[in-house]
Amino acid sequence: MSDAGTLPRRSAPRTAFFYGWTNVGVAALAMVATLPGRTQGLGLITEPLLGDLGLGRVAFAEINLVATLVGSFFCLGVGRLVDRAGSRRVLTFVTLALGGVVLAMSGVRGGWALLLLVTLSRGFGQSALSVASLALVGKWFSRRLSLAMGVYSVVMSIGFMAAFPTVGAVVLAEGWRAAWAGVAAALLLAVAPLCWVLARDTPEACGFEVDGVPGSGTAAGPDSGGATLGGALRTPAFWVFALSSSVYGLAASGIALFNESILAERGFAPDVYHRSLAVTALLALVGNFAGGAFAARRSLRTLLAAAMALLAASLLALPLVSTELHVMAYASVMGLAGGFVMVIFFSFWGRAYGRAHLGNIQGAAQILTVLASAVGPLLLARCVTATGSYSTAFYLLAAVVAGLGVAAASVPLPRGVSASR
Repeated sequence: MSDAGTLPRRSAPRTAFFYGWTNVGVAALAMVATLPGRTQGLGLITEPLLGDLGLGRVAFAEINLVATLVGSFFCLGVGRLVDRAGSRRVLTFVTLALGGVVLAMSGVRGGWALLLLVTLSRGFGQSALSVASLALVGKWFSRRLSLAMGVYSVVMSIGFMAAFPTVGAVVLAEGWRAAWAGVAAALLLAVAPLCWVLARDTPEACGFEVDGVPGSGTAAGPDSGGATLGGALRTPAFWVFALSSSVYGLAASGIALFNESILAERGFAPDVYHRSLAVTALLALVGNFAGGAFAARRSLRTLLAAAMALLAASLLALPLVSTELHVMAYASVMGLAGGFVMVIFFSFWGRAYGRAHLGNIQGAAQILTVLASAVGPLLLARCVTATGSYSTAFYLLAAVVAGLGVAAASVPLPRGVSASR
């Protein structure tokens, strides 16, 4: 569906600048804008928020669980909306809604209001804006989707690497309320206007072909061909790739929210935690580069199996770290695995199931990752409360991850997807 702000329709020569790359940048910016609705973003304000509102750790984990579960249902609705109304309108509206929620949250005083606002920030941020961001790239690329998603991942990672320390510094200097008000201002005054001005729904609406290369798309346009949501759900590959990404999200969200506490259990000071975050982010960026290059030419099954092997190793190692070098080695492996998973999750759905119902299919996959990320912090909080240590949770997760790695290596791909692609 075209929109009022589409570029003039024309026949784009192969040598012309392909506007899809502008959309990759807009989509990456939109994903960075999900920060206040993500576990890693909330992790920046968890400790001062708990102290300010007088909440216990388990109580906050339960609030996070309910908020994430309810917020996850925004995934399916926004995916259908993207397919029907277009990415430009959806990105702009959702960003404005998220900005309003974050602004309101900066003034929250009670537990029930916090539950409502965290739920909405999860729904508009982690769920809705993530789906709309990913779908925008998938609508513009097909054969070059892995390359585009690799570029998207790198730009997004750089954005997060800049955003996390910036917001964290404001939290330390001015408090979490001032930091959240600043994030809201950036969403409302910068990100939403840029989405409206720069984002475009489909290449066909702007006179381009998919990928910017003649013959890459179908003559009938973006709505011809491609699996429906029901068809995708009937393939084993959907479940293996979605569950693998979800379990990674479960582990990463739990660790992100309580990382300082996890390392303190092993005898490390907060400054080691902060340095490990930088290492994880840097190696995730390396994983984006390497995973994007590999996925463009080789099997996503192989890349997913490798990512699961790395993740299982890092989970097994975390309860055993005893030196700062061990912590940095763990952070490196975890970051590399995360970089691989990011490229896989961003690339697989469009490559395997086409563009016609991509928003809906990605929404279904996203809802699983959001649900898993809700469980992660509560699982770790319950584990440490019951046993006095996080170790049991990490060993159980490592076993599940290893099983998914085996499944990833052998799952049949949807028809039309080459085993080497």
